[in-house]
Amino acid sequence: MAYASMSEARIRPRQVLVLIIVFLIVLKLVHHNGKHTCQGPEYLQAMYTQQEAGTLPHIYAITPTYARPAQKAELTRLSHLFMLLPNLHWIIVEDSNSTTPLVRSLLQRAGLEKRSTQLNIKTPPEFKLQGKDPNWIKPRGVEQRNMALAWLRTHVDVDRHAIVFFMDDDNSYSTELFAEMTKIKPGHVGVWPVGLVGGLMVERPILNEDKTQVVGFNAAWQPKRPFPIDMAAFAISMDLFIKNPQAVFSYEVQRGYQESEILRHLTTRQQLQPLANSCRDVLVWHTRTEKTKLTSEDALQRQGKRSDSGMEV
Repeated sequence: MAYASMSEARIRPRQVLVLIIVFLIVLKLVHHNGKHTCQGPEYLQAMYTQQEAGTLPHIYAITPTYARPAQKAELTRLSHLFMLLPNLHWIIVEDSNSTTPLVRSLLQRAGLEKRSTQLNIKTPPEFKLQGKDPNWIKPRGVEQRNMALAWLRTHVDVDRHAIVFFMDDDNSYSTELFAEMTKIKPGHVGVWPVGLVGGLMVERPILNEDKTQVVGFNAAWQPKRPFPIDMAAFAISMDLFIKNPQAVFSYEVQRGYQESEILRHLTTRQQLQPLANSCRDVLVWHTRTEKTKLTSEDALQRQGKRSDSGMEV
């Protein structure tokens, strides 16, 4: 009797086949979802959903860069954002006479060849120094940012909404910032706070009572600038660059006025679109990498040796 009960309890071949089919269906669903969604926060999942629906605006992030010991480390950190976010296109513009294998290899290893553009233009030597202060170097990135804007004006689909963001390689960015950028309306410039900049814990736009319009800024450094904000504090609807081809960066403006120089061609304070929880959330920080100390390396090189011989650091 016990033997009969055990026989009846055995799984029949048909049941095994059904279980295998169910398992394969579940496996396929998991694999499908893994390709197109993520297990991150809701705003990131929403971005993937929009991407699948074809409604997520492209964000073109422009990064001027130049050769230095920390260059690869900083670009590697930024590359992780592009791996996470489905709608970013990275325009890296090197301050050099040609594109470099270091940047090219970094993009390949990150799997970003199809979502990046590698450009180069050398800053003319006459624009390296300014005035009597030997520590003040004219704004880095003028030539590079202008080249990226020229590329965008000739390569971007003007009929599709897109966003342009100036993404310096030594800042720290939350992925949530890019979700906020997707809220920028055509014809608008979005703005938000930036942490650790201008001698303050945070610089931010000041809004009116209903939190819909920028009425001022809390900047401590050069507060009389037309737009007293950091380069990381705004992103721009691409159509504004198409409508205003004269909007470029310039060496002719004084220190700290590059942001105002580009924005004055595109918008007014009253037209700025406040983002990041009505400019209450800090999602980007103006961090700067400490100058790399290589005293031991210098001593080693004086002996004709290198610690990184045959390596790319």
